[in-house]
Amino acid sequence: MIGLLSAYIDLALGLVLAFLMLSLLVSGLNEAIVRLLAIRSKFLWAYLRDTLDGDAPKGRSWLPSGLRDVFGALPFARDPRPAHDEEPAPAVPSTPPPEATGGDGITDLLYERVREIDHPTRGRTSIANLPPERFAVAMMELAATEPGGVEGLLERLKATGSPLHGHLKGVWESAQRDLDRFRQGVERWFDSEMERLSMLYKRYVKWVVALLALVVTLLFTVDGLEYGKTLLRDNAYRATVTAVTDAGPAAYDELKAQCEQADPVPCITDTLSQPALVKVLDNAIVSMSVPAEGEPSFHWNGGAWLDRLVTPSHWPGFLLTYIALMFGAPFWWDVLRRITGIRSRRQGG
Repeated sequence: MIGLLSAYIDLALGLVLAFLMLSLLVSGLNEAIVRLLAIRSKFLWAYLRDTLDGDAPKGRSWLPSGLRDVFGALPFARDPRPAHDEEPAPAVPSTPPPEATGGDGITDLLYERVREIDHPTRGRTSIANLPPERFAVAMMELAATEPGGVEGLLERLKATGSPLHGHLKGVWESAQRDLDRFRQGVERWFDSEMERLSMLYKRYVKWVVALLALVVTLLFTVDGLEYGKTLLRDNAYRATVTAVTDAGPAAYDELKAQCEQADPVPCITDTLSQPALVKVLDNAIVSMSVPAEGEPSFHWNGGAWLDRLVTPSHWPGFLLTYIALMFGAPFWWDVLRRITGIRSRRQGG
């Protein structure tokens, strides 16, 4: 009974470690794409342009409105970010004419007030997180340049057709025209908007993660069911090796039969040095081998990979792996901690 329980624990640990490793790979690829294409920064400035200046040219929203925009327009076709400027914010904000909108509108005035926290990314701003306090102060600075203060700023926003007019007017009325309460109200409003934007960003990123999980599953052709059987077989094999000293020549003969060699020692050494977790990526389109001596080598595995990919018996295992990767690395790390009893620093004190 204890041996059976141990086998199931080994199976659970092996599956969790494999799914955690592959989930980390998916997360790493996603983070690399996000950083390379500056997705977070584009998402923020797309929202700001929608909120401060209105729709993009041709009446389209700057924010993605569907999967086509998520995978095409936002990463490649339209860049809503202002051009990077190394100069510090001027003491007196610029005042474009009231009819100025789009690239000369409120969004660029906002960037002018916050560009001290910026550094360039291929000529564009890299700001991907705008603190609510900084946004509120920027709005107060813009209001200070208007003849009527906040009232003047609201009139300018109304004249340019900015969607921000309605939001700030509601905050100004609820603050009863008190400047300090208005600033605090703008902070709270912008903070809630950033939370909403984060939820929208995560919803769209799930589609990217789903695509990457599918690519990883198919490129490495990790059959979760086959891998589970390999784990159980390895456990049984190790149990046989351990039992040789207690069971005598009969167990040794059985071991020779399994290895199909007169001397099973090389077979035992090779099997124990390459457990299932090490071999889980052997079926990738490009496999890697690490010999006992010498440098690691890579091998093109295209023919065997394609045969495995089009074999229907592997498809349920691929589906299991794909669904497992959709849970994400944090989920599998938490499962691993629960199984092994690892405690986080916060829990361990």
